[in-house]
Amino acid sequence: MAIVVDLDLLLARRKMSVGEFAAAVGITPANVAVLKNGRAKAVRFTTLDAICRALDCQPGDVLRWVPDDGGNDDRRA
Repeated sequence: MAIVVDLDLLLARRKMSVGEFAAAVGITPANVAVLKNGRAKAVRFTTLDAICRALDCQPGDVLRWVPDDGGNDDRRA
């Protein structure tokens, strides 16, 4: 399974730069890049809250789950 972060799409829709977004959320532009590139291992709820406030969106607009290509998810058994 993979969690996909759709920040690029949301920033483009709102015509917001990475710098503006980073300042609004209170994180560095480098950490925005980590989120955008899918390299983040975790996101604090306080950061997710700040992201949603800055983008006027819901957590599900930022994060989505995509199943693996193999299609074998043992949790469904």
